[in-house]
Amino acid sequence: MNRSFATQALQLLVLATLPLAAQADKVRAEEIVQGKCFICHGADGESSSPAFPRLAGQNAGYVVRQLSDYKTGKRKSTTMQPMVDDLSPADFKSLGEFFAGKPTMVHAVEDPELAQVGRFIYQRGNPYTGVASCATCHGSDGHGTETLPRLAGQHAQYTENQLKSFNKRERTNDNAVMHGIASKLSELELKSVAAYLSGLK
Repeated sequence: MNRSFATQALQLLVLATLPLAAQADKVRAEEIVQGKCFICHGADGESSSPAFPRLAGQNAGYVVRQLSDYKTGKRKSTTMQPMVDDLSPADFKSLGEFFAGKPTMVHAVEDPELAQVGRFIYQRGNPYTGVASCATCHGSDGHGTETLPRLAGQHAQYTENQLKSFNKRERTNDNAVMHGIASKLSELELKSVAAYLSGLK
């Protein structure tokens, strides 16, 4: 059987088991993803470039808030703001549920030894410099909550870039606590935590 045909048949079967409203949301989300998101984030939220975040498995509520913040300008991005300008809150909700429902993948860690340092910092913090444990808010598995991002499996470079943005106060739409935490991380700690998170499922 042609793989493309088999994929379409499976999608139709899944849609047939959903309530009509949920079907419409799923179709709308797929339409937006195929028209905009896939270029940077991949069709299933599995971006191939470390410059863009992996969205597969990301918490739906968190996705909705970030998209809303891009639209209002609360979170700055010359790339994302034009992408969301014509989208509605209902579209944001559909996209959040779409990406949250995508399966996550296990990724190889580029530097396992560095990641072991990151594991310690993530789980326990650094009591000597006042760095708090990341797990306190984001969970020991890195899955976050509806209001805090899933960090597990994220590109190490993307996580590192975001921590640097918090430190420089270039990213201000999220919890201000992150500014204080990021400012205390050394370059080694920052890179090691990002490396550790990249390998979590």
